[in-house]
Amino acid sequence: MAHRLISDPHSRCAVPHGHNEFVRVQLSADQSLSQDNRSWGLANRTHDFSELKSRWHAFIDKSLDHGLQLSVHDPLLDYFQNFEPQRLKNIVTINGDPTTEALSIALCQKLSAILQNQSLPYRIEQLSLEETPTNTIILTPNHETYEINLGSWCRRADFSINDLIPAENWESF
Repeated sequence: MAHRLISDPHSRCAVPHGHNEFVRVQLSADQSLSQDNRSWGLANRTHDFSELKSRWHAFIDKSLDHGLQLSVHDPLLDYFQNFEPQRLKNIVTINGDPTTEALSIALCQKLSAILQNQSLPYRIEQLSLEETPTNTIILTPNHETYEINLGSWCRRADFSINDLIPAENWESF
């Protein structure tokens, strides 16, 4: 993925550049795992984990992979909207600079929306986003994490990565 930070014009990150980013998620069961709980069942699991895993991997591979992260205030957005609108599906927008910290919160909000939409019995314990081998953000979600407004797309259970394209034009889970 690539990104560009514009709030500090003297930053090295003011020029678009790329990283090999790695996302890791740790979930926990949102239900009691006692033997008395019928939802645990003979399958010895709360839910088919492969379903969530395939959806999340599809979002990462179809939407985020090879994306360009830009602030909603970045003048490059005007270029793409006017001259290459077909590329808007590859532009990740963030309210403010698209830092590793902001993207990790956005991904946490997106995964939470998917879990809620699918009524899946998991909660996010930790999400880590490795931008470089020496720069990893480890996020342990809390109430404040979900109140940060980085864009409406973060809170929708679909393949959206920006609010430039109407929600109905994104594939849903």
